[in-house]
Amino acid sequence: MALGIDYELQDCSLARALEVVGERWSMLILRDAFYGVQRFNDFLAHLDIPRAVLTARLQSLVAAGVLRKEPYQQSPVRYGYLLTDSGRELWLPIYTLAMWGERHSSPDGSRMVFSHASCGTVLDPLSGCPSCGVPVPPEDVEVRRGPGARPHAREDAVSRALTAGPHRLLTLLPPAKAPDRAPAKAPAV
Repeated sequence: MALGIDYELQDCSLARALEVVGERWSMLILRDAFYGVQRFNDFLAHLDIPRAVLTARLQSLVAAGVLRKEPYQQSPVRYGYLLTDSGRELWLPIYTLAMWGERHSSPDGSRMVFSHASCGTVLDPLSGCPSCGVPVPPEDVEVRRGPGARPHAREDAVSRALTAGPHRLLTLLPPAKAPDRAPAKAPAV
């Protein structure tokens, strides 16, 4: 018997929220959307998610009003996925869950460091700026690799762009340069 995707008998707002974002991969898709991932193929490569699963999750997040699908750079056939206002409201739960993971599963230090773009101060566990004393919305957050990040763990375009230096959330990640490769040697004759 297949596991259901809803909590019909639960009279609980958390259950309703989990029906939208609780499926496997959904939170990672949203995390990447905050990083600035918009293109289907970039989600696919960065997450190592099966194509059919990514398609289904994107469709369900669009149907729930968390993401919106828009033509990508004036292309009538290519689409990007952007966070809606409702989706942006998920910043705090995604960030605090990530910080919980950092505290409980990153013995070598933070994998990603989130800072207030205005002053450079590292955010507290609730996405506040200790220096300015304000909660920091995602558009004012910069992310960079932390000391606990595994070097060269991934080689996809999203990982390379995030490794390149500080990146402001919700800003489209630029196409990353492919890693330099040595020229192929000619076969011996």
